[in-house]
Amino acid sequence: QVQLVESGGGLVQAGGSVRLSCVASGRTFNSYTMAWFRQAPGKEREFVAAITWSGGSTRYADSVKGRFTISRDKAKKTVSLQMNSLKPEDTAVYYCAGATTGWTSPNRYDYPYWGQGTQVTVSS
Repeated sequence: QVQLVESGGGLVQAGGSVRLSCVASGRTFNSYTMAWFRQAPGKEREFVAAITWSGGSTRYADSVKGRFTISRDKAKKTVSLQMNSLKPEDTAVYYCAGATTGWTSPNRYDYPYWGQGTQVTVSS
C-alpha cells in the first residue's frame, strides 16, 4: 500500500517555472512506477510524465516534452516534476500516481494509487 501527498502548486506567470513534489509512504514505494497526470476543468485526466522504479526510463506527453522533467529520489521516497516554460494551457490540478506496472504506462487506469492533487495556475 502506498499513500501519496503532492505539494508545490501555485500561481505562476507564463514562461515561469514550478516544481511539484510527491512524497510517498509505504515500504514498497521503491518498486513502483510513478507518474504525474493533470486534469483541467471540464477535461479528462491526462498523462503528463512517468518514471520507472529504477529511474532508468521516463516517458512524457508530447505537450510537455522538452519543458517538464520527472525525477525520483528513492531515499526520500519522493518523485518530482520540474515544469519550465509554463503556458496557460498547463493550468490544471496535477496528480501524483503510483503503479506496480514495470513500465512507464500513460494509461491512468493502470495506476491504483493517487494523491489528492495540487493546483497549478499559469496566467498569461
